[in-house]
Amino acid sequence: MSQRIPVQQIDPKVTAKAPSSFGKSIVTRSYQGMFRNIRLYSTAALLALFFLTVWFEWEGRQAVLWDLAGGKFYIFGATFWPQDLILLSALLIICAFGLFFLTVLAGRIWCGYSCPQSVWTWIFLRIEHLTEGERHQRIKLDAAPWSWQKILRRTAKHSLWLIVSAVTALTFVGYFTPIRELSLDLLNFSVGGLSLFWLAFFTSATYISAGWLREQVCLHMCPYSRFQSVMFDDSTLLVSYDAQRGENRGARKKASDPKALNLGDCIDCTLCVQVCPTGIDIRDGLQLACISCGACVDVCNDVMQQMGYAPNLISYTSERALAGQSTQWLRPRLLGYAATLILMLGGLYWGLDSRSLVSLDVSKDRLMFRENNAGQIENMYLLKIINKTQTSQEYQISMQGSDSLSLSAPNKVHLSAGEIATVAVTVSQLDTAAGGVTPLTFTVASTSQANISSSSSSNFTAPLVR
Repeated sequence: MSQRIPVQQIDPKVTAKAPSSFGKSIVTRSYQGMFRNIRLYSTAALLALFFLTVWFEWEGRQAVLWDLAGGKFYIFGATFWPQDLILLSALLIICAFGLFFLTVLAGRIWCGYSCPQSVWTWIFLRIEHLTEGERHQRIKLDAAPWSWQKILRRTAKHSLWLIVSAVTALTFVGYFTPIRELSLDLLNFSVGGLSLFWLAFFTSATYISAGWLREQVCLHMCPYSRFQSVMFDDSTLLVSYDAQRGENRGARKKASDPKALNLGDCIDCTLCVQVCPTGIDIRDGLQLACISCGACVDVCNDVMQQMGYAPNLISYTSERALAGQSTQWLRPRLLGYAATLILMLGGLYWGLDSRSLVSLDVSKDRLMFRENNAGQIENMYLLKIINKTQTSQEYQISMQGSDSLSLSAPNKVHLSAGEIATVAVTVSQLDTAAGGVTPLTFTVASTSQANISSSSSSNFTAPLVR
């Protein structure tokens, strides 16, 4: 009787082993079940989020737009600038820790239900099923000589693949270039060269990755699959085959007694292999190529129901549960990731809430100082002011420093939403006896909203001896 190897005892050579399917097409069959429905609903939600969000408008502009040329990133009512990229970095780190938390909790469910490669591959597989039929029909079509029927079916499949790829590329590029303008340019055949390049690139990338490479991306290109197994512990929920219950495998009649035949519950129908998108046999134990999609769980439960056996011969379970012990939900590693996530989310919220809606950069003129007509020492400065709000603002410039310094600047500076202005100001020294370097601080503040202000430090330089 084959025994399941505990996660801690798995040989790295075994976990690194992938199905020898490179160059061979994995032909999957259709199935029904709870996890298939969960995958269907999650895919629909993710696709709706991706394809529809780009068309939303907010205050007369695209709601979500990463304007690389203008150096501005719009997310509904918020505008982010290159100075705010630290917040984006924090968000990416939070997403990474969220993925680690999910991996420790339930293995590779991200891969099975949310990964773009899995989602788009599933779409392409459904198109293949629609145009070429069920698994046995596709296998027969692959082996058949070329005919008009085969040409028509293959043409329909690849045409639909290309349409989905093109719409995907248009949507993705539309997050960086206003999609309405981009769509009109496409209809008028007036798309710019750079936009056309990225449209062609992402169309080709989607078509090749989801249509041709498919599981090869998961098996040979995805770095996540290479290190995910080291994050598992004996309470991680994995798609697992209960070898003690299933072995020995063998076919039998529905009315027969498996114990009398010295058989386990597995009837060796291989349906779990036929529905697997990466072509593995889950009965061989934990494998690098398993993406935890639950397809084998659904089809095996269907077979168990037809045979009159208990469900969950294949199920989401832990090593401890398979060994007859209770799964530990509150364990140090999982609690550590959860606590870290909560702290980082709190920090991100604080960063967003305290983010200044006006930016001020001060640069001192290369001329250290000069003497004005009144015999006073002057320093010149350039103040770069960015209005990060979605409305026009009027700002007042002030200076804090020594009482012997006087600021000469415009009374008010008016900036439209997202506008950048460079304002020249001068600071004069009233006390002609003072010399050396004096620290000072410039401040710009909105005249209508007291919470919108920003400060930047600089120095005033005067000669030591006059």
